Amino acid sequence: MSSIYLNNLNPAERTALIEKLWHIQNGKCFITNEQIDLQLHISDLDIDHVIPSKLDGKDDPSNFALTFSSANRSKQAADLNLARILHAFSKIQENLKKKEDRSPNLDDILKLQGGATDKIRFKLSDDKVSYSFSSLGRPEIITQDVYIDKLSGLKYFFAVFPIQYLHHDNVINPRAIGSNISKLVDEFYSGNPQLHISLGWVDIKSEEESEIKIFDGQHKAAAQILLNTLNIPVRVFINPDRDKLILTNFRAGTTLRQVAFDKSVQRHLGNTLYWDRVTRYQEELKLEKDNFNFSERQLVGYFKGESRELKRYILDSVRDAITRHPENKLIEFVDMGGRAKEKPLSYSTIEKTFYPFFIYQDLLDTPISYRLDEGKNPRSLETEQIVRLMSIIAEELFIGKFDLELGTFKIENRIQNGENLPADHVRAYRMVKEEILHNWLRFIGQIIQNHFISLGIPIDDKKLFQNEFSDVLWKIITNSIINLSNLPLWKNNSLAVSVFGGKQNYHYWHSIFTTGNSPQGVKVLPEPINLMKLQQ
Repeated sequence: MSSIYLNNLNPAERTALIEKLWHIQNGKCFITNEQIDLQLHISDLDIDHVIPSKLDGKDDPSNFALTFSSANRSKQAADLNLARILHAFSKIQENLKKKEDRSPNLDDILKLQGGATDKIRFKLSDDKVSYSFSSLGRPEIITQDVYIDKLSGLKYFFAVFPIQYLHHDNVINPRAIGSNISKLVDEFYSGNPQLHISLGWVDIKSEEESEIKIFDGQHKAAAQILLNTLNIPVRVFINPDRDKLILTNFRAGTTLRQVAFDKSVQRHLGNTLYWDRVTRYQEELKLEKDNFNFSERQLVGYFKGESRELKRYILDSVRDAITRHPENKLIEFVDMGGRAKEKPLSYSTIEKTFYPFFIYQDLLDTPISYRLDEGKNPRSLETEQIVRLMSIIAEELFIGKFDLELGTFKIENRIQNGENLPADHVRAYRMVKEEILHNWLRFIGQIIQNHFISLGIPIDDKKLFQNEFSDVLWKIITNSIINLSNLPLWKNNSLAVSVFGGKQNYHYWHSIFTTGNSPQGVKVLPEPINLMKLQQ
């Protein structure tokens, strides 16, 4: 909203106000906290209300702040105090992405404000728990009631803890904190109450200090910490069965859908549960920790009461290994929580194409350690080769060709409206639409299978990627992807309405690839796909 006060200032008065605000703010932008040089930046500065006029902010210098124009006009909130907080979080995101290629979690937010530094000692009786914050210079003893959950049998208590004693449990809850936290920050900043407190657990042992591990409600905790709340209410479980908490959290995000876990996080939790069962199997059969001389089928047979779940955990472990593989170049172009406007692939598409096509979906009878040292273990080979395929696709279609800043938003509409988009960018976007990728990845699978058959090697098509691919085969795969990418339809702007203009089904694109025509008879390719020519 415009300012009557500012509009009435003459140039000299405005300059004087800028200099006054600059001194008050120690020469820094109110939003970004970056240094302002009044000589270099004078034409790129805004004076704005800290509290907007529409929220009853005063229209006078006491409510003004000096900002970079770019920061002020791209801010995520009208209130400059809130905009400053959200900008600080965005910088955390940027720095972690650049340095560690990951998104922030609760641990990062805690450490931003000096949290996650201390342990605490508890004294536990049947119905009371006592502690003090002596490491913070607060030696008074605090005593809380201990409750027992009648259904689970778990003991717990409620308390408010300084953030120095809080730590993130990234095993039970590996979720990253995304940009949608801005809504929670705004909610709490507006004075609305927190309706559900965070959940934590602690392993209390006599005479030992403990960490309070937060495993649920991390977004609410992070939002409060960003707003400079340094004491967080927590429901703390005492000496819980950690496996039960992992399983409960996993079911909350899958079966019960109580938690908004994206699929990639669900797979990571499934991987955690799988390796927990492996450890329990070793312990109960008194095997050494490095003894993996048992198969997936033996493992599932041992835990008979949860055979269906354990099979899912095993497959989750494979999917998680591929997704989190450090050499998987395609993942940079995959949005884990849906399909964003920047990235061309969703994790859901990966789950519906690469993983069901190329991961063996049944249990293996070979030991988990079988030929592991040689790099010939079936699951390891499967993982490495799927990662290599995904990376080849990234290299041929995306790296240096797809512009994440240009993104995917309404690509076909923009083409229809005459916008001149880079042809390689459009091609990459079109080739990995789910219904299209589904079809041509099938062709890649057939080409791989036919190669083994041509060599006289019997092949189980369900275990395709558990067979070692030769350099010759990798060359064939690469050639096939390049030739697919060179098909003229990907760069044909006239098809933006008739073929690419809406979401089609798998059959629609199967018809195009196998006949050259759409089901409606529209000529799309000069000739059907020929798998032999594709390999050349």
